[in-house]
Amino acid sequence: MNKKIKTALISVFHKDNLEDIIKLLHKHKVKIISTVGTAEFIKKLNVPVVTVESITGFPSVFGGRVKTLQPQIFGGILNRRDNKEDQAEKAKYKIEDIDLVIVDLYPFEETLASEASDDEIIEKIDIGGISLIRAGAKNFNDVVIVPSKNQYLKLREILERGNETTLEERKEFAGNAFEVSSSYDLAIHGYFQGAKLRYGENPHQQGKFVGQMENIFDIKQGKELSYNNLLDVDAAIRLIGDFSMPAFAILKHTNACGIAANGNTLDLCKSALSSDPISAFGGILIANNKVDEDVAKFLIEEKKLFFEIIIAPSFGNEALEIFKKKPDIRVLEMKDVKLSTTMVRTCLNGLLVEDSDKRVDNENNMAVATKRAPMEQEKKDLLIAAIAVKHLKSNCVAIVKNGHMLTMGAGQVSRVDALKNALEKAKGFGLDVTGGVMASEAFFPFPDCVEIAGNAGITAVIQPGGSKNDQKSIDKADELNMAMVMTGFRHFKH
Repeated sequence: MNKKIKTALISVFHKDNLEDIIKLLHKHKVKIISTVGTAEFIKKLNVPVVTVESITGFPSVFGGRVKTLQPQIFGGILNRRDNKEDQAEKAKYKIEDIDLVIVDLYPFEETLASEASDDEIIEKIDIGGISLIRAGAKNFNDVVIVPSKNQYLKLREILERGNETTLEERKEFAGNAFEVSSSYDLAIHGYFQGAKLRYGENPHQQGKFVGQMENIFDIKQGKELSYNNLLDVDAAIRLIGDFSMPAFAILKHTNACGIAANGNTLDLCKSALSSDPISAFGGILIANNKVDEDVAKFLIEEKKLFFEIIIAPSFGNEALEIFKKKPDIRVLEMKDVKLSTTMVRTCLNGLLVEDSDKRVDNENNMAVATKRAPMEQEKKDLLIAAIAVKHLKSNCVAIVKNGHMLTMGAGQVSRVDALKNALEKAKGFGLDVTGGVMASEAFFPFPDCVEIAGNAGITAVIQPGGSKNDQKSIDKADELNMAMVMTGFRHFKH
């Protein structure tokens, strides 16, 4: 059901990008209620505003710790408009509906990432704001909750269209609100009680993990997981999650040094290992199918491979018995994984936050750019190669042949260096790239990589496109009778 916005409560820390929204609300004759700081901002826009204090009859106290935590405010948000008892109580206590709540929480994570004192960090734990978010989200049938400045654009688009929201829109805002509150609480939990690790990236650094590992995997055996282990496990799970077909991968320092797809688990394991058995030493192994006795025997008894971790959705009992011969190996049984949809990292004196890269290239977005289109096996290999480069550090290339990533080059400042490294590695391990395909996570600014690849026997290329020199790369591919497809999506990974 569509709902009109008649009254809005605005209580925000960051005021940027709010001006247009306030003016649109005023245009739609929406009554605006606000806390003192935000009210001052609104008044400067020559827009009428009612303070929370004038409604509650109670001032902001304890240095602003208590402002909105009042029945008149929360009753206005939480009352059910279609519930007779709620409406009778609302009339009895003279509570006014609040149809829109705009909140931007105190910057706890930014403060935590700075050199702030404990007292300063504690004061940035938002109480009223997080409660308003949960209240608005709970009553999404009647209320629009805008839980952070990252949602302002979506609200502005709705207000530019008119002054009504659909149930689907309100439910979407509510989902975003609970994600915001969950991430916020997780950061606070980490401050108070993060799981202490032996150390960080290096022994002279302290490390903590803030989260619920038990929701991601069961630890069947092995030593305690370290900071670096967890980074590698995250990279491995994100990589394997992009494969809809059976796949096996080996990672080292978050980069895949071996990938094989579309076969039985033992054959895939053998293929992945053959790409770079040297880098696989001390690596992270992951499969998206059950690991049975044959895989365990191959790794432990035949190859006598030392590796840190093996991850799979399930393990056969016989496999677990074989892994027990190496008790330090961590054996992780992966659950139905739901990783965070947001990526956060510290930067300068703050944080960088972005959506996770959930896009997986598919045949529908492979636009053929050359005279020759890729053949059926080339198409399959191109899509595997595209997944590989999405999860390799930029600049990178991956070369795939018959479902097997033969070689890769990653983390180079030059794409040419990445390709040359990949070809040298393949040559060193006796792997023939002739008839293979190549992927790049970003466009080719020059045709040099296409020429090097074509001369090495590579027959098809997948890349995002978008360079002003695209045509030169296309022409070089045509000259070498190579197929080239462009996806329109790049996958930088820094």
